[in-house]
Amino acid sequence: PSRPGRAAHRGGRPAAQGGTPGRGVRRCGRDATARWAGPPSRTTAPSRQLQRSSAPSTSASTAQTTSTGSRISAELQEVVDLVNAERAKAGCRALTINDKLMLAAQRHSQDQADHQTMSHDGSDGSDVGDRLDRVGYDWRAYGENVAWNQQTPEAVMDAWMNSPGHRANILNCSFTEIGVGVARSNGPYWTQDFATPQ
Repeated sequence: PSRPGRAAHRGGRPAAQGGTPGRGVRRCGRDATARWAGPPSRTTAPSRQLQRSSAPSTSASTAQTTSTGSRISAELQEVVDLVNAERAKAGCRALTINDKLMLAAQRHSQDQADHQTMSHDGSDGSDVGDRLDRVGYDWRAYGENVAWNQQTPEAVMDAWMNSPGHRANILNCSFTEIGVGVARSNGPYWTQDFATPQ
């Protein structure tokens, strides 16, 4: 079973990047049995990326929202601003906030917080593509970064930028849109969803 703060990749083995090791242990008694000593201070999970090999059919009901009509929190806007500042340094275009990606990212952050586990897989077994499909986002390519227990936008961006896979998602010039979510209960749990629409 997963414990808070553990990062897992598709194979289900613990992995940690951009922070302290994925599981805290301590020695107890003479037999030196490893026991769970609580979550680490900071953890990020390996990033995910995928491209569709063939385009699905589209309809007017799944048209993309290329700019957000709703307001987002200052905290989430700061994450987007920090992402776009890093992209500008690398010569990439700024990402546009997409309402559907925001919804997918927020739902995934809340799901992780509710189940106290950090993973790219949802508690229902969904992957990133499944979650983007559920919110009606017609994607050609996507990437996702998740993290747990960084208290500020600056701290989570620092962790992601110091991890090669997460940095690659942030600086992937082919992505054009972004959604960000954070759930503060049991965390915070952060999610960034990057995508290129069909």
